[in-house]
Parts: sequence; C-alpha cells; structure tokens
Amino acid sequence: MNGKQISQQHHTTFDALRHQDESGHEYWRARQLAKVLEYSEYRHFLPVIIRAKAACRNSGQNEADHFEDILDMVEIGSGAHRQLEDVRLSRYACYLIVQNGDPSKPVIANGQTYFAIQTRRQELADDANFAKLSEDEKRLAIRNELATHNKHLAAAAKDAGVETALDYAIFQDHGYRGLYGGLGAKDIHASKGLKKSQKILDHMGSTELAANLFRATQTEEKLRRDGVQGKRQANQTHHEVGSKVRQTIQDLGGTMPENLPVPEQSIQQLESAKKKRIKKGGEE
Repeated sequence: MNGKQISQQHHTTFDALRHQDESGHEYWRARQLAKVLEYSEYRHFLPVIIRAKAACRNSGQNEADHFEDILDMVEIGSGAHRQLEDVRLSRYACYLIVQNGDPSKPVIANGQTYFAIQTRRQELADDANFAKLSEDEKRLAIRNELATHNKHLAAAAKDAGVETALDYAIFQDHGYRGLYGGLGAKDIHASKGLKKSQKILDHMGSTELAANLFRATQTEEKLRRDGVQGKRQANQTHHEVGSKVRQTIQDLGGTMPENLPVPEQSIQQLESAKKKRIKKGGEE
C-alpha cells in the first residue's frame, strides 16, 4: 500500500469515528480517537488532550465548546457494564489533538491534514456571508486575513532566530518553494508577469490566497509548537509545511497554485474601486 492509499484509509477511518447528536452536531470520542492514533493505553493519550486544551485556550477559544468530559457505559464481559471517563471532542478539538500528537506516526501526520482541511471547510461552510461573496470580495477578505497572519508568522520566525530582512526573505522563499514545487518568490513573480514593484500576493485569486493562508498559519503554529530555533531549522520547517499543503492539494485533486490563473485586477485596484463605490454611495 502506497502513501496516498494509507492517507485515504486514515481519512476514511476518521470519518467513520464521527458521531452525531440529536441536534445534528458532529463529535468524536477521545477513547476511540486514541486507538486510531495508535496510543497503546488511554492514559498515554491524556497528556496530548491536556496540551490540546491549552492550545485551545491560547487561541482564544472557549475550551468548553470543544472538550466536554462525559461518562461512557462500556461492557466489560459477561453482560456487566461500567462507566469510563471519556471526552466528547469537536472537530477543532481533534485538530488540536493531532497537532499535539507524536509527529513520527504516519497516522498523526495524516490526521493533521484531515482535520486541518475539514476544520477550514467547516469554517467556510458556517460563514454564510463568506459564501455569498463574489470572487473579488473573497480575494479582499482572504488577503486581509493573510496580511494579519503574515505578521504573526514574522513574529514566530523572529523568535526562532530569523532576524534580518534578508533572513526573512530567505525564510519566506523556502515556504514558497515548498508550496509551489520548487519555485521561489522571484520565479512566481516572473511567471505572473509582474513588474518589480508589484507583490505576488496581490495578484492571486481566492484559491491561491487560501493555500498561502494555510501555509502561513500552519508554519506559525508549528514554529511555536515545536520550539524551533535557528534560521536553518526555521527555513526547513517553512518548506516542509509548504510541501505538505501542496501534497494536500494534490491528494484532493486540486490545481497546483502555480497553474492557477492570474486575476485581471490587483488587490490595490479592487480596494481602490471599493473606496470609490463607498464614496459615491455616501455622496448620493
């Protein structure tokens, strides 16, 4: 069985573990998830849950919305039952758990991909306003979000030892090379036919921007979670995350970012047009 088949098998397993309550809300059970993630005993899995809860709080989320302590009645033989402590997990909680699990396990790596993608899909599905946006409006929304997360990424990179402007340019280039199959910032810039003063992020469609947003957020999180130190290790981490995002796009049958079309208008042009519309509306 090759890597792609193993990945698909794991993803099918994660889907099979999903429960649904009477209100239609999905959830997973920690004890079942622990077995799939190849923890020999549940007690070895508990520290991972504790770290995931801490990550949830640090992200500004309400822990109780994602981790609910429950008692589960299980059969212990001869028709006898007893109650065992368990945790009801949201999709986001599962995502945090696999992010804090043992990265050397293939099932953990595949779980990180599965829950990250599904969590993002759920976020977008839940956001009715986003779904109603036009392509240009989506570009503006994601580009603004990416600008914010790039600041967080820069701060995380600095903490890891990426200090000078040149260091950061090299660091960013590693992320692009991972996501774009070896193409660096200059290569992407040239392929889009941009002038020297133009920024590549301002000439991306919503799909390409979303891939880069995923790259940025996951790299920031991994730098901090793994306590990465040193420019070389930080660069390698950024490249690895970019490559992982690219692999995910390939597994889902998506278009590689370097093959996506270049929008006719830049972000600056869209923002300028938006300001004019707002100003015109205010004058009427």
